[in-house]
Amino acid sequence: MSSAGGRAVLACVLAVLLVGSAATGCRSTGGSDHGVVVDVESAGLTDVRAFTLRASGGQVTRYVLRLENGSTFPPGHLVEHQATSEPVRVVWRMEGPDRVAIRVEDASGG
Repeated sequence: MSSAGGRAVLACVLAVLLVGSAATGCRSTGGSDHGVVVDVESAGLTDVRAFTLRASGGQVTRYVLRLENGSTFPPGHLVEHQATSEPVRVVWRMEGPDRVAIRVEDASGG
């Protein structure tokens, strides 16, 4: 293979790697966060639709609520966490443009 051909192949490989890493870096499929509830969007304690969390680093993130553990962490409990500033841990996944909270837990112990 000629030197020019080798450079072209290397350039193609690098381009694929850069595009691939940029795509995966921008599209997180889920994770968990820890912070303080700063806003609760609801039409009452039994109809909580979304909430906003402020992480210890200051990042503010909104979550749509679709809890799998609603019986052990009632959605209305988020209002108490907002009032007391007791932290929560949120497990989430992306659904379209929304960050969806599928599990919320008390996190005052860690």
